[in-house]
Amino acid sequence: MHLRHTAAAAVASLALLFATPCPAAAAVGEFRYTYDDFGHRAPGVLIDPDSRVCHTLPEVADPDTTEPAFAPQNLTNATATMFTGPDCDGDYYSLRPGGRASDRLKLRSVVFS
Repeated sequence: MHLRHTAAAAVASLALLFATPCPAAAAVGEFRYTYDDFGHRAPGVLIDPDSRVCHTLPEVADPDTTEPAFAPQNLTNATATMFTGPDCDGDYYSLRPGGRASDRLKLRSVVFS
């Protein structure tokens, strides 16, 4: 009898564990980039960005009116995959945690692993 109750309790516990929604994962740290603000270099930053979510950089979201961002610095604990277009579209390049790229690397959106 005890074995049956113990098994039922274990199954119920597992069911509750898997039914509970998991919190959203986030990359911890800052992702920095530079963008052109009417002829002046300006800093941009994402702080503790959500993982597995595309982040279009707000300052450079419109390719018709803005130049892309450049010189990214991935100071998070996750790999950053950067895209040349908004909405994680176009050519891409990955930057490991702690990595930096030159002014030549252009981006408009990023997703973190």
